Amino acid sequence: MVQIDGSLGEGGGQVLRSSLTLSLLTGRPLRIERIRAGRKRPGLAAQHLAAA
Repeated sequence: MVQIDGSLGEGGGQVLRSSLTLSLLTGRPLRIERIRAGRKRPGLAAQHLAAA
């Protein structure tokens, strides 16, 4: 399993899109924690869920 800390760096939706793509290509399960943790409204927004 690949674990990503979404609070590091910008930690925005690009982390989700890139990680999900790599997970699908490699066949490895993915876990993203603290996505967008440093944002005013942390967590996934509707557009992030739609992309997934």
